[in-house]
Amino acid sequence: MNEEIKVLVVDDEKIVREGCQRVLTGKGYGVVSAENGQEAMDILKREEVDIILLDLKMPVMSGEEVLEKARDQYPDIPVIIITGHGTVDTAVECMKKGAYDFITKPFQVDQFLLTVNRASEKRRLEQKARSFQEKNIRNLYDLHMEKSRLKTIINCMANGVMVTNRNLEVVLHNPALMRLLEVPGDIENPVALTSIINDEALLTTLKNILSGQCSERESISQEISVGKNVLRIMSAPVLSPDNSVVGTVTVFDNITAFKQLDQMKSDFVNMVAHELRSPLISLRQLNTVILEGLTGPLQEKQRDFISRGLRKIDQLIRLINDLLDVARIEEGRYVQHQVPIDVEEIIRDVVSTMEPIAKEKGITLSYSCENMKPVQGDPKNVQEIFNNLIINAINYSPDGGLVNVSARGLGEYMEIKVSDTGVGIEPEELPKIFDKFYRVKHPKTRQVVGTGLGLAIVKGIVEAHRGTIDVESVPNEGTTFRILLPVIKEGVTVHVS
Repeated sequence: MNEEIKVLVVDDEKIVREGCQRVLTGKGYGVVSAENGQEAMDILKREEVDIILLDLKMPVMSGEEVLEKARDQYPDIPVIIITGHGTVDTAVECMKKGAYDFITKPFQVDQFLLTVNRASEKRRLEQKARSFQEKNIRNLYDLHMEKSRLKTIINCMANGVMVTNRNLEVVLHNPALMRLLEVPGDIENPVALTSIINDEALLTTLKNILSGQCSERESISQEISVGKNVLRIMSAPVLSPDNSVVGTVTVFDNITAFKQLDQMKSDFVNMVAHELRSPLISLRQLNTVILEGLTGPLQEKQRDFISRGLRKIDQLIRLINDLLDVARIEEGRYVQHQVPIDVEEIIRDVVSTMEPIAKEKGITLSYSCENMKPVQGDPKNVQEIFNNLIINAINYSPDGGLVNVSARGLGEYMEIKVSDTGVGIEPEELPKIFDKFYRVKHPKTRQVVGTGLGLAIVKGIVEAHRGTIDVESVPNEGTTFRILLPVIKEGVTVHVS
């Protein structure tokens, strides 16, 4: 292994950083590590790094922010996303935004090394290609004469690659490009770009690059349609040794499958909203009319059956509403109206509402607040966080006990904890509890009815407010959810609802 390959491991978990360092240094890699996104960006400013292993969920600066900054400032560095099973969808979105690959926790060493080795090889080949260009190419016609030395590299790529000169003639391409553009056969370079593609937006972009409107580190991303396929294309300038623009390089990636998945999700959400929820609400209203005796007296058995049916309808309506909430969170539309809010007031209102439910189950519900500071957020969404966490704590404390909500100012964050003395969560289940549709299994809580979406919604709301959430639990002793939300700087007036 080439010792010049340096890997930056960015993860807020010390055990992950140390584990990656042990494995990679044993294979000849150089390793530096950072425990948050801001520290990683500082390292990138002062050190040469070849590969980034990037956790998504971190305090200070999230992995998504680091990816965006690294893509803009260090576009040549492959970024491998480190993700838990509950954030695979987010990792896939990151790949659409430029990440090289992703690996899931817990790591399998062989798969982990295979992914890093592929990124290392990609990095090494790119370095060789750049070195070759800087030393031997004065213009892209010279590159055409040396194309045999690069042909093996680009022909093995699944993405389409196209290089043009200043006259917008294609001087280098690979077979994947021809497949993606649905051009039959092959072409002999150089050939006019308009003979294989006539997308006006792409042509305008390449002309702007050639005119010097794009910096040497900048790349331009856009989407075009070719037949039934949607292609994501990244275009950037090709520079001569004296830093003048001598052409363009464009990479084509087929994202049709991602677009189809997005459309399927949108179609499903629309179907749920219009084809399921409305009839269910109408059915509930009709059953309520019957239950209230407005259509005639009911026998006890009839009243019991209709009541059961109403409870099932309510469960379906809650499931539909939860699905719609999850879809809006994933599309970034859930948090609509953020204002300065008083967290203590919301906690007090929710606890007051939940007290009768807790009392009925023999549970003592309490709350405490200290050093409170306002946070910027959507009051309705923040209220939903407490609703979900408190009702979960009550439901998973079948033998009574204590449920406590605490909040306190902690520097730049508000720390909020919801603790219970219930059944707890087994260690192997902890990484999964924020997954959609996942529910903790315990003999004492089989009767608890739910969609398995509550915690996924809570996590989505917290992250939409630029916060973090984690959980600690001891089986048969209890569970504590801990949330950090950024506070508003002094001088902002608290919203009074």
